[in-house]
Amino acid sequence: MSILLRNRSLRLWLAGLFMLASWLLLGPAAYATHLRAGDIQAKTDTTAARNPRRIFFKMVLYTSAEPNTADEPSVNIYFGDNTCATGANAVPRFGNRQRISPDTYRNVYYFEHTYNSPGTYEVIYLNNFRVSGVINMFNSIGTPFKISTRITIDPFLQNTSPVLQAAPIDRAAVRQVFLHNPAAFDADGDSLVYELRPSQQAPTPPACTVVATDVAGFRYPNDPALGGNPRQVAYVGPPVGVPDDPAIFVQNPRTGQITWNSPALQGVYNIAFVVKEYRRIPGAKARLIGEVVRDMQIFVQATTNQRPTIVVPADICVVANTPVPNGVVTATDPDNNPILLEAFGGMLPRPASFTQTSQGPPTARGVFQWTPTCADIRQEPHQVLFKATDVPVAGQVPLIDQRVWNITVVGPAPQNLRAALQGSTTRLDWDSYSCPNPGAQMLIFRRENSYSYTPGPCQTGLPAEAGYVQVGTVGVGSRTFLDDNNGKGLDRGKTYCYRIYVQFASPGLGASIASNEACVTLSGRSARLTNVTVDRTDAANGQITVRWTKPTSTAGFGPSRGYRLFRATGLNPAATAFTQVYTSTNLDDTTFVNTGLNTTTNTYTYRLDFYNVAVTGAAEAVEVAGPASSVRVTGTPNPTANSIALAWTYQVPWDNTKRPTTIYRRENTTGAFRPIAKVTGTATGGTYVDQGTVGGPLVKGRTYCYYVKTNGTYDATRPDSLINLSQEQCVSLLTIPCTPVLTLKPTNCDSLASRLFDLPVTPLGGQVYTNSLSWTLSNLPTADCSRDIVSYIILYAATDADPLQELTRVPGTQTTYLHQGLTSAQGCYAVQAVDANGAVSALSNKECKDNCLLFLLPNIFTPNGDGKNDTFRPKVFSPIERTAVKIFNRWGVKIYESDKDPLINWTGGGTGSEGNSAGRVSDGMYFYQAEVEFKDANRTKRTFKGWVQINR
Repeated sequence: MSILLRNRSLRLWLAGLFMLASWLLLGPAAYATHLRAGDIQAKTDTTAARNPRRIFFKMVLYTSAEPNTADEPSVNIYFGDNTCATGANAVPRFGNRQRISPDTYRNVYYFEHTYNSPGTYEVIYLNNFRVSGVINMFNSIGTPFKISTRITIDPFLQNTSPVLQAAPIDRAAVRQVFLHNPAAFDADGDSLVYELRPSQQAPTPPACTVVATDVAGFRYPNDPALGGNPRQVAYVGPPVGVPDDPAIFVQNPRTGQITWNSPALQGVYNIAFVVKEYRRIPGAKARLIGEVVRDMQIFVQATTNQRPTIVVPADICVVANTPVPNGVVTATDPDNNPILLEAFGGMLPRPASFTQTSQGPPTARGVFQWTPTCADIRQEPHQVLFKATDVPVAGQVPLIDQRVWNITVVGPAPQNLRAALQGSTTRLDWDSYSCPNPGAQMLIFRRENSYSYTPGPCQTGLPAEAGYVQVGTVGVGSRTFLDDNNGKGLDRGKTYCYRIYVQFASPGLGASIASNEACVTLSGRSARLTNVTVDRTDAANGQITVRWTKPTSTAGFGPSRGYRLFRATGLNPAATAFTQVYTSTNLDDTTFVNTGLNTTTNTYTYRLDFYNVAVTGAAEAVEVAGPASSVRVTGTPNPTANSIALAWTYQVPWDNTKRPTTIYRRENTTGAFRPIAKVTGTATGGTYVDQGTVGGPLVKGRTYCYYVKTNGTYDATRPDSLINLSQEQCVSLLTIPCTPVLTLKPTNCDSLASRLFDLPVTPLGGQVYTNSLSWTLSNLPTADCSRDIVSYIILYAATDADPLQELTRVPGTQTTYLHQGLTSAQGCYAVQAVDANGAVSALSNKECKDNCLLFLLPNIFTPNGDGKNDTFRPKVFSPIERTAVKIFNRWGVKIYESDKDPLINWTGGGTGSEGNSAGRVSDGMYFYQAEVEFKDANRTKRTFKGWVQINR
């Protein structure tokens, strides 16, 4: 139909309405399609009036520069604490948007926020204006764009989130490897971990709380569901390409490098990834303190251009204040195109520099130069991203290659370490350290005797195998340390060697190379404990003799001098457990006999102090020897193997491993001990199994007593023999009772099942069962096992899965038992024998019995209320767990159903036409189906079908 519009005003009004409608229709398409990529960075307040709850932010958005796209002079920000900057309070853009390519603008926004309390908060930018045509999500033009950063508010935490220096707009080519690296830099030296994530969206919240989800239909760019049959192409890696394998899209968690091998379809893709920031804490698990989520865009185009190849130096270590060597980067292009080289890193463009000296072809070349300072020392390597972009002929897509160079900056070694004796202490001195970073500490290490060690270029600290032990820590500004061995003084007659290095503070951490070694040798020798030997084993009058040597000199120990001997109970007593038991000022008195001890039960440990009595105004000088324990031996009989296992322990300052330990034995508690074996012990003890000999095996029923004699030395090259005896330990090798063999009388279930109609009616409460057991003694475990049995232990478990528990005990003359009054025949049994010595045999064989599966329903019942045969229930049955019954009339209509009673007990009630006004079915024949679950071991289920006649 055509209508002629003659009224000019009406025509103008309709034209205006059409233009308005067109503008409204074009608005979402033309002005809702500009957001490409972006991220948010955060920094704690570092102003003079620092407020740890005040955070400064910088957000960078990348938007479309195509015609008729929207501008965003201000943005909405959600701070994660139920507050936001929206509407009239929206965050304005800083300056004008900057065109970085023909199709992309860069927009920068600065803002800050002060939080009310410590905690973790997610700061979010959200807008509905994502660009159209993104392949790997549904309806991108209608999908909101969300980026965020997660911050930690902590009064003790200062932090700057990672800065992603490479733009999040990149280009790729069909069937060629795509690489992207965000070139992240963390000013604090925190550890960064990267992880791919789907792009996210969220509806515009009515308040200030954002609830985000993954964008609808998001797929990673390599997903075959996007089409194009994406496949890998050859690539040297990492990761190494496997041609024709399914395409991959991965991000290296340590370097952040994204590898897409390889695109299949042209178009625009968006992906997101998170940069997790961990603060390392010495001696504790690293703490996650922040996350930056970037959403980026990738343009894939078809081209015949081929990627260039870049070569960067091998990862290196460099000492602070030393120039980085070998900073030459090269690249070549298979199409002989010129190449643009770029470098990204936290040290660029200053104080480091990167200068391209040649564009090629054939070879592009650039030189990286940097002299890291003390402030650059940290545990994590500094990453420099080098990027090569070819410059193809007009109409071709530029392609790139990129590699990361890791440069670890370590602290210089402390210089000119010197050691000098001052009495029984060592004074260490060194030159002023060249990198006195705030919070750094100088760690002091010591070992006995020298250790040849030359650190490699990246070897900080000291290797564990060097045997150095930390003995002190001072501030990095210190230049001296006094080692007095925690007030005890150093041992005379020993050489002590020292090294030092610097441990730098959080957040960067890191360490220095170790210093040179400096050694001192103390002349003479202090007093040494040599003997803690058990002379007599007794619970009340035990005796131990303790001996020691005189010091070889008394230099530094003025009169009067003497010994103090301390004792504690146990093998490793606490320092506070020692009490003084002897003192002497006669330096030739080097023996103490300690009586009145319980050497039957206890180990005793001794410590000796050589001292001089303090004079007015002077501290007492003390040298400590020990501690040293007595030798403690234990014995464990094994009648089965006809052997006795011995074990002994000690904690002594001398070495018992260089000379053998002798084991002595005697039979019974009288007679002479004789040596039976020699074994080499360990630093803390030894073991031996006494099996007797072929001609003289151990005899059951006898008692054997033992002691061991250790032979130690402080120096294996010297002839000294430090002989120490353990206490005496007696062990009875008792006979072991013979193991019973059990028989459990079975039930012939098949015979019962064949005679169901002849069996008596099972009582309503169920059958009462009796299990019959009998047993004999075997010749196990040994032919000489004991048959002098005084009792038997009968053990029982309701099922095979349950643990056996003692049921009862019967006299040793009884070899049968009736387990009566059971509601179920199911059960398992075992028997143990107990002999006259109280020894218990091994378990007999375990025998189990199960319930039979018996179930018989009658064919008639009379529900007339006379108390006889009033319900329909099984006539014969074994234990039942559950019965589900259905009753049908002769036309197949179900009139009754129940699973509440295992014995059914149907009274003749029903529903439907068969029921009368009293709710009872009519007399006649009915059919049943009963699904029965028995109480046997397998919980067997069976279905029984048949008919039943009701007569009232």
